[in-house]
Amino acid sequence: MSIEDEKGETILLVEDEESLAIGLEYNLTEEGYTVVRAVHGKEALEKFDPECIDLIVLDIMLPHMDGFQVAEKIREQSPQVPILMLTARREAVDRIRGLEMGADDYLTKPFHLKELLLRIQGMLKRRMWYRENAEQQQEIRFGSNRVNFDTLVCSSGEKRVRLTPLEAVLLRYLYENAGRVVSRKELLKNVWNSTSNIETRTVDNFIVRLRKYFEPDPGNPLFFRNVRGAGYIFSSVEEGEE
Repeated sequence: MSIEDEKGETILLVEDEESLAIGLEYNLTEEGYTVVRAVHGKEALEKFDPECIDLIVLDIMLPHMDGFQVAEKIREQSPQVPILMLTARREAVDRIRGLEMGADDYLTKPFHLKELLLRIQGMLKRRMWYRENAEQQQEIRFGSNRVNFDTLVCSSGEKRVRLTPLEAVLLRYLYENAGRVVSRKELLKNVWNSTSNIETRTVDNFIVRLRKYFEPDPGNPLFFRNVRGAGYIFSSVEEGEE
């Protein structure tokens, strides 16, 4: 699917660096997207409408309220809207915190425009794929875990968590390919919609998060198992106990 196929969606662009914001707005508009701009966190929350906004491009370093806080508050209103974070920081802790606050993906400044557009295309494609599949099977169960793909609410015993859309797509892909080794390259292509050489550690970080949510003992996984040098394999609890 090309970027042109995804035209027409509305993007909330939250960026306080004026020159960058103007350039991004111009290029996104040229690609056919409708752009709503905000220059700080409070304005972003005021302009966010879950019925109208299809995706958010969100800078971390913002006045009044940083991007982490904005993402957390938006997730309370809308668990499914895709959030792409922009950060000038390269530390892994900032990326991990962004994912924990509900971001689906991130780009480190400076970045190439083409990469931004491809990331946006991939996120919108996942959103569409997710909606279509959620209608077909809204709930799955494995072990003591239950996942509702409509609300993104999950239960694992007494624990309750809410997945981000990207976590939900990754989980669903692994679930639908249960019993088969899935490589990181395959996951990057079919979940992240990327053929570029982005960090494979990104995949590993998301697997760690799924283990934290659903494994009785994340250090000794039953469901999300690593196959050294090959990738990951999803198993039911019965298979994991063999």
